[in-house]
Amino acid sequence: MSEIINRVANSPIVTLDLESYYIVGERVVFDLEPFLFQGLVVKEKEYRESFKNFDWSIYSGKLVAITCSTDAIIPKWAYMLAIVKLQPVAKEVIIGSIEDLELHLFNTGLNTLDLETLRDRPVVIKGCGKLSIPDYAYGEIVKKVMPIAKSVMFGEPCSTVPVYKRPKAK
Repeated sequence: MSEIINRVANSPIVTLDLESYYIVGERVVFDLEPFLFQGLVVKEKEYRESFKNFDWSIYSGKLVAITCSTDAIIPKWAYMLAIVKLQPVAKEVIIGSIEDLELHLFNTGLNTLDLETLRDRPVVIKGCGKLSIPDYAYGEIVKKVMPIAKSVMFGEPCSTVPVYKRPKAK
């Protein structure tokens, strides 16, 4: 009887699991609407005063997206002031929607990838997992990996779909 050899385990293929770049933490929205005069207008003095009296600690350790749920025209400094208050307590804070926050977090996570470990190697971007990975993250990882990898595939090492193969040098 011949020995069973796991060719996948012995191959030079590197598997990237996007779930490993997922930043863990509670994602929340900080809505500016309650701080606006009649929910529509920034009155600087009142706005600043309401920020002084607000308990920012409720955002401690959270991943925060600053937005406004009304159709108000918010000056840029008003968002910036919210950042100044949230930055010391939140784990991360951005101006934008919860979806923008998720994209920002994936970018942050993907920027930790050591691309040199992938140089001239076949790379599989894992397709299945427990988390819902935004399509955006798959696009970003392909853009990062394509210039240095020998090839890029999607799926599992035992069953992949080719995405990119570096042209042979002439």
